[in-house]
Amino acid sequence: MKILLLMDPFIPVPPEHYGGIERVVYDIAEQYVKLGHTVTIVAGPNSKSPDRLIMYGQNGPLNPSVSFKLLAQVFFILKKEIKQHDVIHNFGRLIFLAPFLKNKIRKVQTYMRYVNRRNIKWFDNLGPVNLSYTAVSNAIVNTGKTNNSHWHTVYNCTQISRFEYKENASRDSYLAFLGRIERCKGLHSAISVALQTDKKLIIAGNISDLEHEREYFEQEIKPLIDNKQISYIGQVNDTQKNNLLGNASALLTPVEWFEPFPIIIPEAYACGTPVLGFDNGGIAEGINPGITGFVSSNVAEMVKHVNQIGELSRHACRQKAENDYSAKKIANDYLSIYAITPK
Repeated sequence: MKILLLMDPFIPVPPEHYGGIERVVYDIAEQYVKLGHTVTIVAGPNSKSPDRLIMYGQNGPLNPSVSFKLLAQVFFILKKEIKQHDVIHNFGRLIFLAPFLKNKIRKVQTYMRYVNRRNIKWFDNLGPVNLSYTAVSNAIVNTGKTNNSHWHTVYNCTQISRFEYKENASRDSYLAFLGRIERCKGLHSAISVALQTDKKLIIAGNISDLEHEREYFEQEIKPLIDNKQISYIGQVNDTQKNNLLGNASALLTPVEWFEPFPIIIPEAYACGTPVLGFDNGGIAEGINPGITGFVSSNVAEMVKHVNQIGELSRHACRQKAENDYSAKKIANDYLSIYAITPK
């Protein structure tokens, strides 16, 4: 099968630090090549591909809107490439597919965040041919599903071999927080949990460029960082992430927004590290309560769950990563969708 994977250009594929979608795309592309398929990745500057690569646009801040120039670039790339491929799998903006809705090529649009259902209905009214949608959790599917659209849930993956299984990591070790430092990610709650349980917390991630989020960090987070109990180590690469997650007693994800399905869940599990998260969006779909982690409603519940980490199974976490979230498994999930022709 000849597969074209289409991305927004703002973050390179794969990313060195932040960039969950970009990491997933590269991981599944590697699997496709191993399985004998040909792959073209269309992505921004400094990207890589295990097979063929077309670069366009420019890296930079994530832009909620796209320019006509960017749309024109994508249009001409797809117009040239469409006859050479069996499927277009779009991880970028839905509008990228608009000029090709009537083309018989298989088209898959993947969502990794809350869906604007009005856009789906608009496409429904245009009568698309061979178009399927996927989302990274049932929660996200339910935000976009309409009577006339075809949806599948395919979770985010990780390359299991990238992470070392730490079976004997201490249950009394530090807690970890990994993600963008923005209010919606709930770092303030993670710090509160650490302070109330007398646990160390190691924080990793990028500080947002948005002014109000930088104020959040400077005014509410930074004063609590003492580099003894509460530490911030900045952005981490794969090696650093492996050490951070693998030696932690648990990963905290006390999100305050409709979290689609964070890649840090499969990554933590690959290390054997349990996940404790708030019940928002798709978080609960990734946790087997009492086995691979706990789902909490608030800080008080998470404090209680931190004190129960010893009841969880690091072996079960690793097994869940291998069985449910490996790059090979998720690549095959997408391949099965490519073979389906929507009615």
